[in-house]
Amino acid sequence: MMELLRSSLSRVRIPEPSNRIYKQECCVSFDTPRSEGGLFIDMTSFLAFGKDYVGWNYEKTGNPVYLHIKHTNKPLPEDRPSKKPTLLAIGVDGGFENDEPGYDEIHSVVILPDYVSFPFPSVELPEKVRLAVDAILMAEGAERKETLATWTADKKQVSAYAMNLPQIDNGVIVPPSGWKCAKCEKKENLWLNLTDGTILCGRRNWDGTGGNNHAVEYYKETGYPLSVKLGTITADLEAADVFSYPEDDSVLDPLLAQHLAFFGIDFSSLQKTEMTTAERELDQNTNFDWNRIQESGEDVEPIFGPGYTGLVNLGNSCYMAATIQVVFSTHYFCSRYYTTQSLKMAFEMAPADPTVDLNMQLTKLAHGLLSGKYSVPAQEKQEGIPPCMFKSIIAASHPEFSSMRQQDALEFFLHFLDQVERVNGGRPELDPSRSFKFGIEDRILCSSGKVAYNRRLDYILSLNIPLHEAINKDELEAFQKLKAVKLSEGKDVSADDIVRPRVPLEACLANFSAPEEVQDFYSTALKAKTTALKTAGMTSFPDYLVLHMRKFVMEEGWVPKKLNVYIDVPDIIDISHMRSKGLQPGEELLPDDVPGKEVEVVASEDIVSQLVSMGFNHLHCRKAAINTSNVGVEEAMNWLLSHMDDPDIDIPISQGLHGVEIDQSKVDKLISFGFQEAVARKALKSSGGDIEKATDWIFSNPDASLSSDMDATSSITTPVSNDAGLPDGGGRYRLFGIVSHMGTSTQCGHYVAHIFKDGRWVLFNDNKVGASKNPPKDMGYLYFFERLNS
Repeated sequence: MMELLRSSLSRVRIPEPSNRIYKQECCVSFDTPRSEGGLFIDMTSFLAFGKDYVGWNYEKTGNPVYLHIKHTNKPLPEDRPSKKPTLLAIGVDGGFENDEPGYDEIHSVVILPDYVSFPFPSVELPEKVRLAVDAILMAEGAERKETLATWTADKKQVSAYAMNLPQIDNGVIVPPSGWKCAKCEKKENLWLNLTDGTILCGRRNWDGTGGNNHAVEYYKETGYPLSVKLGTITADLEAADVFSYPEDDSVLDPLLAQHLAFFGIDFSSLQKTEMTTAERELDQNTNFDWNRIQESGEDVEPIFGPGYTGLVNLGNSCYMAATIQVVFSTHYFCSRYYTTQSLKMAFEMAPADPTVDLNMQLTKLAHGLLSGKYSVPAQEKQEGIPPCMFKSIIAASHPEFSSMRQQDALEFFLHFLDQVERVNGGRPELDPSRSFKFGIEDRILCSSGKVAYNRRLDYILSLNIPLHEAINKDELEAFQKLKAVKLSEGKDVSADDIVRPRVPLEACLANFSAPEEVQDFYSTALKAKTTALKTAGMTSFPDYLVLHMRKFVMEEGWVPKKLNVYIDVPDIIDISHMRSKGLQPGEELLPDDVPGKEVEVVASEDIVSQLVSMGFNHLHCRKAAINTSNVGVEEAMNWLLSHMDDPDIDIPISQGLHGVEIDQSKVDKLISFGFQEAVARKALKSSGGDIEKATDWIFSNPDASLSSDMDATSSITTPVSNDAGLPDGGGRYRLFGIVSHMGTSTQCGHYVAHIFKDGRWVLFNDNKVGASKNPPKDMGYLYFFERLNS
């Protein structure tokens, strides 16, 4: 038998440090060393396979030699102390423990196709085999390595600038409270520059939260590298938020105590006034929403079997788990990646490394969730399956989803469908993402009586919540009076007394279709700006309709607010009235403008004069105002600061801005992100055609909509989105899925899914799957409806 092994030595490789070695999970299933058949590691490719699948690899590659790893459980001592978590994460240092039992590991070398086995370690084995096995066992598994890399990236490192930080003795003494930004009126999210003691507000985030960018702009002016967030400084200096601008990350400053003392700050006397993000997330775990959405007070009966498999939390991955559970409960995803595509079929089509093939990993995920193989009654808990390989490949093109931080379930849903559409490119009949896609048409009625139509495609219907349509106004009024009395007495309102607005879903849908005034609309019929009326309708009804409730809104001054509101969602809805009728008899389209001619935007003299008074070049100021569509001084200044080095910055406007060509493919790309076509065009024009800068511009200008300098010709001179071939049918839908969120923002907290399956509602909470007794239909963030065929 040893001769059989010696004859295959040419196929055995000793792994190099750069090789990816899989030894924790099968590439085509969720089998692990703990599975009944153990795991087989190909000693040529270092890919791992379960007992039922290793034969497929031998047939495909001819690789005969495998290292077999089998784990047998070894229970942990019952008196092991448990540690209190300090991070909202699972299975990582400082997070919640997984309580996984220890195990004994058994190794052997196996030769296929006859599964001839040699025990390891053994001196009788050839030296090359012994070296190869030792190297595989000693190496960090590729699965573990990827997970550690993402967590390490999120851990603070000591700043390279901390030990030799220059500090300027300018007499600044920072008071213990009463701080304010030196350049605006912001009193929150303030950062103390550790070089000269200047206090400035933080960055403006993509969603409008945060500050006015004054701290980071000051770094660009001065080069002073480190700042500390005021309100996070206590006797525990390691917990303070220190940010390094050149390193663009949160860092540790070992000399923070002396750096603070330089400005007269006695850190030991400071009380913490601002929660760190991690603390804020942990605090959310105890609130009312948390218990209600997870049905914490209910005795949830675990459910097992096909379609009832949970997903292991990989560290703040609940946004992905909740979304995926609903998506793979739809007929088209189930059919595409489970009933009509076997694991073997996907493996045979996959490239040499199936871990980087999205089709293979989608099929693996579908079989893991839907087969029931990994959902059998367990003695202690529901284990679920860890979607590590799926997350790795779906996040490869998206830096945020590849991190271990919480993300927005809506963003992930749209990114996921985009990737599925790409992998099925050119084969629309196979693409299950099309079951969510539909067309939207905006009708613009000009004061001249003429109209323009603008079409786009989308996967979700994003709905504003009209609080004035609340059906419990009397109760709300009584609650506000009670709250005022309690506050005057210095008491808190109890959770049982809280009353939230209750808005019918019908009101949200009606709000979407309601006429909306468009100010400063440029009419090609009148050759002037006027007021127009915009209405929206759907050109097709998808098989699955996803409604996104806009619970996060911006108040004046860029202050983000979460709407604590209930939505009354019926089980059956009818949106037939929302179908767009298109161009009607007797309607006249707005005329085309002169081909290639752009409507000239005149710079606001008010904005230009303010920028000039700051010392900027007059021509540059005019360009800044024009390229930000006269939105405001701050936006124009931001544009100016980021375009000072543009090669055409000194070219006169008459030469530089006329005849600008906007690439339609870039417009379509931004539309696919969910932006309006007019906004997409304006953003591209303002950013020189750069998609990344255009996206930043849109997020920095949330008020930039059709009302702001929209050119009507864009609606009628560009090709309309082609929704031919999209699924279509009646407008009656049944609610079958809810993704709920608890937390102050979509980037923290927790997501769960409730899905209507086999005649009952089921709760999917990471690895836990159970019968739902009280699904939170009124607290959803995303609602999934299935069309009813009459």
